[in-house]
Amino acid sequence: MKKGIHPDNYRMVVFKDVSNDEMFMTRSCTPSKETITMDDGQEYPLIKVEISNTSHPFFTGKMKFVDTAGRIDKFNKKFAKFSKFAKKAEAENDDAEE
Repeated sequence: MKKGIHPDNYRMVVFKDVSNDEMFMTRSCTPSKETITMDDGQEYPLIKVEISNTSHPFFTGKMKFVDTAGRIDKFNKKFAKFSKFAKKAEAENDDAEE
């Protein structure tokens, strides 16, 4: 490894898969505002992830329906104001609803 390019603030962090509530602990330097107390009585930073090896179809062998349409709509609404085409698209959607 090259010296001086990797962070030196690695610590134990708990990652929680929100789709199935599975948790695993590993070393990371990912920032977190939340914490969790584990079985050993220690408090660790908590990072929530939407998918992990315990819920991904490749690892589980089971297909799971993911609400991608809802996530796409949520994304489009959140960032529509930054688009130069936002007003045009909004006008088209209003016309289509009527």
